[in-house]
Amino acid sequence: MKSFRFAALCCIALSAPLAAQSPAKPKLVVAIAVDQLSSDLFEAYRLHFTRGLKRLSSGTVFRNGYQAHAASETCPGHSTILTGSHPARTGIIANNWFDPALANDKKVYCAEDVRRRPPPADGKSGGYTVSATHLKVPTLGDRMKAANPASRVVSVAGKDRAAVMLAGHRGDQVWWWSGKGFTSNLTPRPAAVVAQVNSGIAKLIARPRPDLIPPPLCAAMARRLDIPGDRDLGIVRFGRAAGDAAAYRNSPEVDGATLVLAAGLARELRLGSGAATDLLAIGLSATDFVGHAYGNGGIEMCLQMMSLDRDLGDFLGFLDRLGVDYVVTLTADHGVADVPERDDDPVTQRIDASLTLENIDSNVRSKLGLSRPVLLGEGIGDIYVDRTLAPAVRARVIDATVRFLTAQPQVHSVLRAADIAKLAIPTGAPSGWTVPQRVRASFDAQRSGDLIAILKSGITQIAAPGPTYAAAHGSPWDYDRRVPIMFWRKGAEAQERSEATATVDIMPTLASMIGLAIPARQIDGRCLAVNGSTCPRR
Repeated sequence: MKSFRFAALCCIALSAPLAAQSPAKPKLVVAIAVDQLSSDLFEAYRLHFTRGLKRLSSGTVFRNGYQAHAASETCPGHSTILTGSHPARTGIIANNWFDPALANDKKVYCAEDVRRRPPPADGKSGGYTVSATHLKVPTLGDRMKAANPASRVVSVAGKDRAAVMLAGHRGDQVWWWSGKGFTSNLTPRPAAVVAQVNSGIAKLIARPRPDLIPPPLCAAMARRLDIPGDRDLGIVRFGRAAGDAAAYRNSPEVDGATLVLAAGLARELRLGSGAATDLLAIGLSATDFVGHAYGNGGIEMCLQMMSLDRDLGDFLGFLDRLGVDYVVTLTADHGVADVPERDDDPVTQRIDASLTLENIDSNVRSKLGLSRPVLLGEGIGDIYVDRTLAPAVRARVIDATVRFLTAQPQVHSVLRAADIAKLAIPTGAPSGWTVPQRVRASFDAQRSGDLIAILKSGITQIAAPGPTYAAAHGSPWDYDRRVPIMFWRKGAEAQERSEATATVDIMPTLASMIGLAIPARQIDGRCLAVNGSTCPRR
């Protein structure tokens, strides 16, 4: 298969002497988050990996890793990886939440600064300023720079929220995909390589891309699905017309570009060669783009997995030639369920089109004789009740909403904020957490809804597939929660670990490797003894 190779931009010379024997503490920490790489997806292709993912699989692999919380979305998931904390502590409870106190547009994006919104038009904001202001805790990079300002923190991702949640508040270079290249409002002194990479991307987008020639493994998965909307799904091979930036973004190409920029920044800044340990965080978003558009069970995801493996192989080879001692961790922010149309199981289905917030609100108001909307939200999930209602009326609205939703055959449960708040944040193996405990791990009393509605397992929260969304995630079920967690370092012994661990354990593990003390009371995770390292006593 001709993949969208890491070196395709041809703008970085990837050559340097090989590293000498590793010292006790790595000089460069590389943290990679593959958006939507579930444990199920990783295990399905693991035997077919030959390059980067095969190498990382030869380190320490936790097969039962978890994004332990219920809010299995991009922003909450990325917020756990390098903070060591659940969303209940990070404050990142969803990609979007609602603040009833805001004067105009009440929707809050997890990676925006609401204080710097453009002037509203028609009651809604006209854009946002990317910021880590909503992140309530420090990241590993923040802690590294606090301990030694000479540490450099670099973050590159296919999404702004991924780049920001991995970098934290003090990143030196923080870049994300903007639609036609990489951009940043958080980097006052851009590295020269950014313009070079963006120029190479522009040239690639300007040229047409023929269909990939799939290997036999992927070719056998090609099957057009009967799906609403009369769109191709199950046979796409990522060919695109000249100038089609959207198709570039929804393909493996954007991961290759992200890794090229990460490599260029590592080389230009000489990461890992200074007196202090540096951090390079990378958010690879193409698996999520492909998974949402086409599901994770067909030729499209097979081509993405094969290309990701090759691109990561090229990138790790580049790190080898940098001549620095580095450690790599790789995980994911969440998983996903495949499109229901590929599954013959009647349990898997699309959400009833009537389960919109507007219809829920209309039903509640009709029952109670109320004239104006009383519910706020984006549908099933966090639901906010009008804070200006009299307390007795609010209580009746909450009761009526719970009654209506629990009567719906696709709804598993509806939890009240008052009840969730009474629960302790769960500890121990996340595999055994109850649904309320999973919700508690991503509940913030100031930001979460008054009600949290949960669909039954197997229900996809997309009623009608569109051009970019056919599959979805965001549930508390294990197909969305289980993710691989890997650590690799040159010369370390291979380990297959079956115990249930969580992504909040990654940060304290890396901190222990580089000799950075983290007070246990400040985080939810625990250090894992991996790659020959030991953990401090708690």
